[in-house]
Amino acid sequence: MKDFVLLIVVLVAFIYGYFLMEKLDKFFKENQSQKLISDSKLRIGFETPAIIDSIADLLEQFSSEYPNYELNLFYGSVSEIINGLENNKLDFGFIIENSNDILKDEYCSLSFQIKQSVITPGSIDNAVHPINTIEKPARVIWQNDINCMKGLFVEKLRDFSERFLLSATRPNGKKKKRWYNLYIMFFAQGGDRMGENRHNPDQLLKAIQADEENRNKGHLKIFFGYAAGVGKTYAMLEAAHMAKQQGIDVVAGYIEPHARPKTAALLNGLEVLPTREVLYNGMILNEFDIDMALKRKPQLILVDELAHTNAEGCRHAKRYQDIKELLNAGIDVYTTVNVQHIESLCDTVASITEIVVRERIPDSIFDNADQVELIDIEPQDLINRLNTGNVYRQTQEKQAVENFYTIENLTALREISLRRCADRVNILTENTRIKNHGDYHTGEHILVCLSSSPSNAKIIRTAAKMASAFKGEFTALFVETPDFSVMSEENVKRLRSNICLAEQLGAKIETVYGEDVPFQIAEFTRLSGVSKIVIGRSSATKRHLLSKPTLTEKLIDYAPNLDVHIIPDTVSNAAVYQLRGGRKKNHIVFSATDTLKSTAILILSSLVGMIFHNLGFGEANIITVFVLGVLVTAVITKHQIYSLISSIVSVLVFNFLFTEPQFTLQAYDQGYPVTFIIMFLAAFLTGSLAIRIKNQAKQAAQSAYRTKVLFDTSQLLQQAKDKNEIVSTTSNQLIKLLGKDIVFYLADGEVLDTPHIFSVTEENLESCISENEKAVAGWVLKNNKRAGATTGTLSNAKCLYLAVRSSSMVYGVVGIVMGEIPLDPFENSILLSILGECALALENEKNAREKQEAAVLAKNEQLRANLLRAISHDLRTPLTSISGNASNLLSNGDSFDNDTKKQLYMDIYDDSMWLINLVENLLAVTRIEEGRLNLRITEDLMDDVITEALHHINRKSEEHHISVESKEEILLAKMDAKLIVQVIINIVDNAIKYTPKNSHIVIRTEKRGKQAIVSISDDGNGIADEIKPRIFDMFYSGANQIADSRRSLGLGLSLCKSIINAHGGELTVSDNLPHGTVFTFTLPAGEVKVYE
Repeated sequence: MKDFVLLIVVLVAFIYGYFLMEKLDKFFKENQSQKLISDSKLRIGFETPAIIDSIADLLEQFSSEYPNYELNLFYGSVSEIINGLENNKLDFGFIIENSNDILKDEYCSLSFQIKQSVITPGSIDNAVHPINTIEKPARVIWQNDINCMKGLFVEKLRDFSERFLLSATRPNGKKKKRWYNLYIMFFAQGGDRMGENRHNPDQLLKAIQADEENRNKGHLKIFFGYAAGVGKTYAMLEAAHMAKQQGIDVVAGYIEPHARPKTAALLNGLEVLPTREVLYNGMILNEFDIDMALKRKPQLILVDELAHTNAEGCRHAKRYQDIKELLNAGIDVYTTVNVQHIESLCDTVASITEIVVRERIPDSIFDNADQVELIDIEPQDLINRLNTGNVYRQTQEKQAVENFYTIENLTALREISLRRCADRVNILTENTRIKNHGDYHTGEHILVCLSSSPSNAKIIRTAAKMASAFKGEFTALFVETPDFSVMSEENVKRLRSNICLAEQLGAKIETVYGEDVPFQIAEFTRLSGVSKIVIGRSSATKRHLLSKPTLTEKLIDYAPNLDVHIIPDTVSNAAVYQLRGGRKKNHIVFSATDTLKSTAILILSSLVGMIFHNLGFGEANIITVFVLGVLVTAVITKHQIYSLISSIVSVLVFNFLFTEPQFTLQAYDQGYPVTFIIMFLAAFLTGSLAIRIKNQAKQAAQSAYRTKVLFDTSQLLQQAKDKNEIVSTTSNQLIKLLGKDIVFYLADGEVLDTPHIFSVTEENLESCISENEKAVAGWVLKNNKRAGATTGTLSNAKCLYLAVRSSSMVYGVVGIVMGEIPLDPFENSILLSILGECALALENEKNAREKQEAAVLAKNEQLRANLLRAISHDLRTPLTSISGNASNLLSNGDSFDNDTKKQLYMDIYDDSMWLINLVENLLAVTRIEEGRLNLRITEDLMDDVITEALHHINRKSEEHHISVESKEEILLAKMDAKLIVQVIINIVDNAIKYTPKNSHIVIRTEKRGKQAIVSISDDGNGIADEIKPRIFDMFYSGANQIADSRRSLGLGLSLCKSIINAHGGELTVSDNLPHGTVFTFTLPAGEVKVYE
């Protein structure tokens, strides 16, 4: 037995060893083949293409000397090159010298110089930057595991190190054979991937369009300081004088009137625009006059105090909005601002100075400025300047020094301003890198929760900083609960302010509905791919043993895998008490209707309970009736207080009517108190659940209705046929969504067309289309931004105006008659979607119209080509005949007899008459096409017009039988007699031309009602049915006829139809029985007046 077991063990070991050797052999073979492959390829990574150009000659010579080695060049960042060296994906890496701080000691390296063309820092918005060539230190690095090929390349590097100082251009500029393979490789931690690092064409197009837009915009320079008095305005005025000396048109738009003589003296020599006087609370305030500045339109304008809030009545609420409009108009702007006025630094500055600054500017204004000049002085020098009266008046000096101008405060503010300038440089550098290498994002999605809390603004600013630092998406979420409808006006105003702040900081606003706020937030994060949540937590109240979990704790339970960042909510106890007290006070709202409903249901429940009691039903059934009554009360009333009161009263009524002793509030049975408690809880809980379900259903229905409006808009706009239908459809859908009156202006170039008014109320909307309102709409058209009511621009208007735009093209302006309450975020989102659909429909309509116009132009060109071709062909024959006959008469006239001469004369006459008729027709067609066909309407006798026409018909009419039949003795018609004569001539000539000899042509006239009817019939071969639909088309001359025998340009009948239509009549063609054709046209009949 032992031997058998030993045999089995040996056998298993042998099998295991065999498979192990197989794997080892395979491993060695793979490594050897990989080594052979790697040994035959030299893989080199480059941080910048300038290095490739600098060592191009070296690489080419190495490739020519060692043709068996293949050079593979890779392009990537420094970190990707280092990663490639560590993972044996690269043999050498060429990087810029200032990147070597991340290198490890085991790398071998060699330094050299390269020449590189760089963009000099200047105006960011310039489309063309000055280019300089500079020398930059670079370094080649490699692992210390030299093989044969790497050793040869290192030797070449050392031999040719002197050549690295040469220019990056190739000698002679000759095109040489490709000697390397160029790749772009990104080395990730899990491996490597290859691809082409080239810009997306759409991104390139957007960049080009952005450059085109920026080229026409002005440039912004900010003089930046850490406190008042550092010399910002003084430096700005000095820079203005320097610009003026260079020949630039400089104007001082607004300079803050500080009592600083040295600063005021610098205004001498500069043109100063007059300020605008605004009456505010009984005082006259001087504000910057933007209309005057735009009218003057200098090259450079000075506007002090960037963060200033304009007085009510100005165009914009903030001065930085004035400056943005100046920049869009192509005017360069110099302005000033202090560090405490930047939005993201507001909380930091307030924590240092204990002063909350109300006037703030978005960070984007500061970051996107073309130039920021930091005006920096020592804090002690600033205090000395303050003490000498160069900053404030003497009455303000002492208070300023005590409250703000301390060494500690000024030092901290100075440090913040220096850091903010450095951060701006980093942002510009990062933006340049993104522009050169393509945009990227880290996959982070930051979510901030919106509320009406006083400290929610701090939380929003913190989340915005995180989103900027992580290069991630930024979303602001508001959970609308049933409490929102009864929220105090102060809280609603604060919530809207926080929403505007989040939008200003680049957040995408989203709204969800529900009563469980933590659950709604968690569900949104799960569906939207949020990675980090930023919320606030109040530390003002203390929790007790029986208190509920806080929102933060619930959110962490619902979303355990997310990073939840909690920002302390530093609201005071008094504020918390006021908020909660206000909310409870707003909740308890009594109405007579709901009170009557609750009382009626309670009485009905009591009656049903008494019936059940008399019928011998148990108490459980009666309790169920009261619970049902509370449930019905909760459903049909609007406020939860009725559900609570109904629950309490139901318990008391049940005790009073149905427990022993009856008609008292006492109960003998010891179990009744428990019954009462359970009854109350059951009634109240069911009522509360009913109210919650009702509110949720209401919110869901409202959300579904709004979404349905959006979907219906898309379908209806697809069915719209023209601009008016598009405008009508869009306006009606907006009325369904908002329930407000709509004024719609279509854009006609750079001006607005006549307004379209769509009213949902019976109010007079004349005031909404006044000149002031039209001026606001015109401003929106010009600037492509919203304005009007509930905005910070031209807020005195009665309507909120939004541009109907697709990309940068504005197709119209929509005005929404607003009150003082702005649109909620969800309504605003649906509104913008509808306007986007409208803009797309208008764009499609414009494209279709342009396509149709292009088709008409193409058709006209084809018609002109046909006309020229027909004229060149058909005129040749009569002109040749005329010239030939005239030549014969001139040269051989004496040898011809009289009959021959007469025949030649008649041929010349016929051909010339045909040419005259042709020219008349062509002139008439030209007049019709150009809209110059002026009718001279008179009442004439039809017999006279027909007689006149028969005098001018074809000479060959003698070969036909032409007759006139009139059912009326006197028939008058309203017409232009000359044109109608031409119509009759064309139709009769047509009949003569296309009917055989001896045919009968009959002209009949009659009167039917108020119309005079003229028909011209023949008994020829007639017109085929397939030809009749085209018989009146221009240049159509029937079936394939011989042009020389039947000369025709196909203008006659088309011209006749146009003339008859101009008279308000109709020209038709029909068959003549048994054969032939009848042309019939109608004219307005005249009245025959008989005088006795």
